[in-house]
Order: sequence, then C-alpha cells, then structure tokens
Amino acid sequence: MAAQPEENTRLGRASRHIRLQTIVWLRWLAVAGQTATILLVGFGLNFPLPLLTCAVLIGALAVANLFLSARFPATYRLEPWEATLLLAFDLLQLTALIYITGGLSNPFAPLICVQVIIAFASQPMKHSLMLLAFALACVTSIAFSPFPVPWYPGETLPIQIIIHIGIWCSIVAMMLFAAFYAYRVSHEANQLADALAATELVLEREKHLSQLDGLAAAAAHELGTPLATISVVAKEMERELGNDERFGEDVALLRSQSERCRDILRRLTSLSADGEEHLRKLPLSSLIEEVIAPHREFGIKLRLIEKSGRSGEPVGARNAGIIYGLGNLLENAVDYARELVTVTSSYDAHHVKVVIEDDGQGYAPDILARIGEPYVTKRQNETRAGGLGLGLFIAKTLLERSGAVLTFENRIDDGPGARVAIVWPREIMEDKKNK
Repeated sequence: MAAQPEENTRLGRASRHIRLQTIVWLRWLAVAGQTATILLVGFGLNFPLPLLTCAVLIGALAVANLFLSARFPATYRLEPWEATLLLAFDLLQLTALIYITGGLSNPFAPLICVQVIIAFASQPMKHSLMLLAFALACVTSIAFSPFPVPWYPGETLPIQIIIHIGIWCSIVAMMLFAAFYAYRVSHEANQLADALAATELVLEREKHLSQLDGLAAAAAHELGTPLATISVVAKEMERELGNDERFGEDVALLRSQSERCRDILRRLTSLSADGEEHLRKLPLSSLIEEVIAPHREFGIKLRLIEKSGRSGEPVGARNAGIIYGLGNLLENAVDYARELVTVTSSYDAHHVKVVIEDDGQGYAPDILARIGEPYVTKRQNETRAGGLGLGLFIAKTLLERSGAVLTFENRIDDGPGARVAIVWPREIMEDKKNK
C-alpha cells in the first residue's frame, strides 16, 4: 500500500536534525583555518592587518564552541531553529572578519556560501531560506567595506567597481546554485533512506506472519502434556463422582472440555506438519494464485494466462518479498484498471516471467521515466489519490532484491493501459535444493 504524503515526509523531517558535535567540529576547523590564514598573511607575507580585531573575532568563535561543548552532550541533536541560529552566528562572524580585511576584494569572500550549503543539506526549507536571506544581506554588506584588502606596505591594490559587482554576482550565483544542489541531493537521500526503512519494516512484518505457524505448533506441543494430565484426572474424578448429584455434571463438563482442547491442539499440530512443506516450497502457479486471491472482490475482472502450463513449472522457496512485491504491483493495476487486469506467467529452461497488464490510461511519459523512484505519485489522467508512490518503490526494491529485472511500459498493441514485466533467472527463483 502506498503511504500518505504526510507519512512519507515524517521520517524525513526527523532525520534532518544535525548533531551538535558536527557543528562543533566544523567550527574548530574554521577557527584553525582562520588562524592559519591570519598568521600567514600577517607574519608570513608581512601584509598589514587589524590583528587584534581579527583575534577577537576568531576568539569569539572559539569561546562559543567551548561553551556549547561544555553545555550540551556530544550526541545532542539540534532543533532546526537552534541549528539556524548557530549557522547565522558563524555566518556573522565570518562576514565581520571578511569586512575588515577587504570585503569583496578578499579572495576568501566566497566562503560565506558554506553555512548556506550546510543549512540546505541538513535543515528544513523554511529555516534554510531564512539563512539564505541573511547570507545575501551579509554578502551585500561586505560590498561596502571601506577597508582595503591586505597588500604590500605602501601599495594599494586597485579594484574597479565593475569587478566588485562581478564578484558579488558570482558569490550570489554560487550560493543559490550550491544551496539548490545540496538540498536536492540531501532530500533525495532522505527519501531513499525512508523508503528503504519502510521496505525493511514490510519484510519484518511478512517474516513475522510466516513464523506464526511455527509458534502455534510449539504452543500445541507445550500444552499437550498438562492437558493430558488434566484429562486423566478428570476421567478418574468422573469415575468416582459420576453419579454424584452435586459434582457429577461439573466433572463431566470438565472432562469434555479438556478433550475438546486436546482435539484443537491435535488439529493445530497436524495443520503445521501438513502445511510446512506448502509454506516452505511454492510452485509458480501457487505463487500467482496467492498474489491474485486478495484482489478478486474489487469489481475488476482478473484474468490469469499460464502460457507454459504447470508441467515442470519452477518450484521456489517461499519468499515474502516476492509475494508482497507482486501483490503491490497487482494492487496498483487494479486501482487504475477500467475493467480488466491480466496476469500472464511463463517460463523456460532459463527464465521465469510474470507480466501484469491493465486497461487503464497507462503511464504519462514524464512519469514513465521516473518509475521506481520514491514518491512518484501520479499516473496519466489520475483521478484518485494514492497509486504510484512509496508502495511501488518498495515493490520494485523487494523484487530486484530477489533477482528480478522489472520493465515498466505502456501497452501499444492491445489498446491503452500499463504493463509491468518481471523476469527472474530460473536458477535464482527456483529452489533447486528441494528438487
């Protein structure tokens, strides 16, 4: 089943909480880099610098870092507004440092983009946009710096106004491009991580359900001995008190109910023993029937075509991922079909193939190119919610993990509609150990 959009983004929002330790380490790196640069320019190149002011600004960043390290544990995760404030402080400190060392003429001016990139890679869009606006104001402010860029004593490095404008434009363009790129990469990574987490949850649920039969058998085995004891005691009591007016009926009821419990446990044990082989091995025809069965009562006709018959059909180990993946693809076809969904199975010595077709409108061209990505949610002429979302991504992921190759396309020869072909190498799908 496809998840609702609100559910799709919940895990993503929770994962966009950056660790304080990450900010702390980045700040120490900034302190080290700024200190090394000031020492190199001031003492290595002997360029005139406002060393005291620079030292105060760098010291302020170091003191703030020491305070955060002492006040919060290293594993503390920052709320979005906290991370935004810290990044804004860092941005302000760097802006002040660049402002007093030449403004836009300073070759390190593009470093103002760093905090914006971090924000767009790790924070929600609203907070990132706020920091972007602040960064744009900072870039504009350093354009009016009255301080000259550090240069050889007695010389002034002339920078034309048109160069200043060009540098400002380049920094702003780089900031916008890098911010967009960082956001897209981070957003897609979060979506993929959330979708894979949901995939793991689906597999765990299916495995849990398949283990219930074994649990029932174990319970039946463990309860058999005490119930047998109760039955023996009940028989002895019935023999002694069978004609007793006060307890005879109660003893007879106790014995009959204990026998009933033992009969239920015998059936559970027998069901587990008889069904174990069925649960462990699954012929292709049984696999398809298990996938189709839950979707027969939705007003859409389901047609099964077995091209290769059942003689010599592949028999594979029961795989919850395959069953869930095929079921999700079939559910999607039923959702968008007008009247008919066709499931075609075939096999040969090397391959096993299942094709699911519907007579709906098919895939829109732009969606067809993105099938299988997380949260692709629209089909051509879509009139209902749900459909091609996280569920399809999970289905594709599960089937590909089982060794299948999936092909999504629109039907051409038999009228409009969508077609999904799933092909496995026979040696992968087939359980050769049980042959």
